Amino acid sequence: MLRIENISKRYGERIIFQGLRSRFPAGCVALCDENGSGKSTLLGILAGTIDADEGDVWINGHSLRDAPLKAKSALAYVPDDCIAYPFQTGREFLELVAATKRTAVDKHTLELADRFGLTPHLDKRFEQMSLGTRKKIFLSATSLGEASVVIADEPGNGLDAAARGVLIDLFSTLSKDRMVFFSSHDRELMQGCGATTIRFADLEIDE
Repeated sequence: MLRIENISKRYGERIIFQGLRSRFPAGCVALCDENGSGKSTLLGILAGTIDADEGDVWINGHSLRDAPLKAKSALAYVPDDCIAYPFQTGREFLELVAATKRTAVDKHTLELADRFGLTPHLDKRFEQMSLGTRKKIFLSATSLGEASVVIADEPGNGLDAAARGVLIDLFSTLSKDRMVFFSSHDRELMQGCGATTIRFADLEIDE
């Protein structure tokens, strides 16, 4: 479902990573490495928000480089900061994501949002939300459309205990037939999701 081929990235003279290569079928994988190692950069490349210097990412058989629209249609992405348009409401964000996925905000998505405790906050603007609330809006949006791959950068950040329980249940459910790839240092979250933990050293490196 998710394949990375010879991914390399540098900023100036600093090589962030080079020649990363791996395949990920349905399941749950957590990238657990030290801060500053390039986790957010890699996840941004997987989600198509950052360009790799070399290599390509394949999502559900579609190349992000050659067929970005098809690849991104099979993708859901939860960034670390979850910043959307400051004046956009949570409900408007869900409707925008639904429109890009050619679907509608349905009962299932609203039920997930309610489980996250979002019902009183859906009509707030993003500039009025805490990090945890923004994160829960983006997590609720993963239920829209038919994403085969979910990419999430530190999805547990800002969440209280109840919301973390919903997140664990969400990722456990999604990973039964989809690929969930996220970064985290949260052992309880990773164990609760049944995630396979990896580090950059575990990815194949081209010589």
